[in-house]
Amino acid sequence: MKVCNNILEAIGNTPMVRLNKVTESVSATVYAKVETFNPGNSIKDRMAVKMVEDAEKAGLLKPGGTIIEGTSGNTGMGLAIAAIVKGYKCVFTTTDKQSKEKVDALKAFGADVIVCPTNVEPEDPRSYYSVSSRLAKEIPNSWKANQYDNLSNRMAHYEQTGPEIWDQTDGKITHLVVGAGTGGTISGTGKYLKEKNPNIKVWAIDTYGSALKKYHEQGVLDQNEIYPYVTEGIGEDFIPENYDFKVIDHFEKVTDKDAAVMARELVAKEGIWVGYSAGSAVMGVLQMKDQLKPTDVVVVIFHDHGSRYIGKLFNDNWMREKGYLDKKGFTAKDLVGDNAHKNLITIEASEPVSKAIKLITENDYSQIPVTENKRIMGAIGENHIFNEMVKNPDIHHHPIKNIMQTALPFVDISTSLDALSAMINAENNVVLVRDFKSDSTYIITRHDIMQALAK
Repeated sequence: MKVCNNILEAIGNTPMVRLNKVTESVSATVYAKVETFNPGNSIKDRMAVKMVEDAEKAGLLKPGGTIIEGTSGNTGMGLAIAAIVKGYKCVFTTTDKQSKEKVDALKAFGADVIVCPTNVEPEDPRSYYSVSSRLAKEIPNSWKANQYDNLSNRMAHYEQTGPEIWDQTDGKITHLVVGAGTGGTISGTGKYLKEKNPNIKVWAIDTYGSALKKYHEQGVLDQNEIYPYVTEGIGEDFIPENYDFKVIDHFEKVTDKDAAVMARELVAKEGIWVGYSAGSAVMGVLQMKDQLKPTDVVVVIFHDHGSRYIGKLFNDNWMREKGYLDKKGFTAKDLVGDNAHKNLITIEASEPVSKAIKLITENDYSQIPVTENKRIMGAIGENHIFNEMVKNPDIHHHPIKNIMQTALPFVDISTSLDALSAMINAENNVVLVRDFKSDSTYIITRHDIMQALAK
C-alpha cells in the first residue's frame, strides 16, 4: 500500500506548477516549486525534520527533551510537527512583526511562543536570537535547533529539494530563484543543481533593509544597509553560516509593496495561495526578465502558504494602511471598511430638534439622516440648526420636520471614490452608501475620504 506511517513521511515531493498570467511578460518558461503542499504548509518542514534527526543521531536531542528555536513561524511549525510525532516539547521565540496567524498556529501545535521586539540588534538580550539562546541554557534537557548556523538545514535541501527540481524539469532548469533568509534553501538546492550543471544561474531575492545583497557583492556587513522592513521570511541583519555565497550568482532586492501586491496577484491570477516571499521571488524574476531567453527554464520556490498572512497581505485594510493598494480602484465599499458592522444613526422627523442636537454632539457628527416611518426623507446638520436657532431660540422645542433639509446624496456601495468626492460640497459633507445585497446603509464623510487618500 502507498501510505505514510506518520505525517513526517508526507514531507517533500511537492508539485512543480507552470506560471502563466503573472509572468506573461517573461520570455522564459517559469515554474513554481509549490512547497505549501508540505504538512506544515512550508518548505521549512524539510530542514526541520533533518535538523531533529541529525540532533538525535548526535545525541544532542534526548527522549523527552525540549526543542528551542528562534523562528519567523514556518521553521517552528516544522519543528512542532516533528516534536508531536517524536514526543518532544517546544519553546519558540519570534518577532513582533510576524503575523498573528503564525503565532496562533504554533500554539495550536502545542508550542510555547515568546514574542520579542523586531527592531533590536541580534546581540541585544531582548532579541529573539538572544532569548532563544538564553532559554537553551536555562531549560534542562533542551536543544536549540539554530536554523541559521545548523548546516543540517542546508543539507536537507541538497539531499531533497535539489534532486526533486532536477528530476521534475528533466535537468532542463537554467535558473533557480529563491527568497533568501537563513540561506539553507538556496545554498543546498543551488549546490546540488550546480553540481549537475555548472551553467545554472542561482538568483537570490533579498529585501530592502537587509544586509545580504551588499555582503554578497562586497563582503561587507554594512550596518547602514539595515533598517526595519515589512516582508517576512527573507532578508537578514547578520550573515548565517548556512550561506554558501559561491553558489549564488546574484542578489536582487524587491520592495515590501511590490512583494505584497504580487503575492495577491499570484492568488488572483494563478489560483496559488502563497505568502510574502513568493511575491518577492516572482517580482525578482520580473525585474530581471531582460536577462532571460525563450529557451530558459526558470524555477521559483514558493516557500509558504497564504493562510499565514490573512491578517496582513490578504486584509484590504492592512494593505491600505501600508499604502500598498492603488487608490484609483477605490470604491465606497473600501471606505466602509471596518465600519461595516456599525448601524447607521438616524432620527425621526417628529422628534424635537433638541434630540438631534444631542445625537450630533454625542457622536461627533455634522449631519444626521432624518426618517419618516423609518424611510430616509431628509437630513439635519449642525450648521443648519445653529442658523435656525439664531433666528428662533425656541426652535429646539419644535419637531425636526419644521427645519428638515433635503435628503443626503444616496449611492450604491460600488460607487467610485472619484464620484463620491464630487458629491461632497459645502452643503453636504457626507454621503449615504447603500449595500443592496446586505440591505445595509452606511455614511461616508469628507473626513473618511481624506483619510483614505492620505494613507
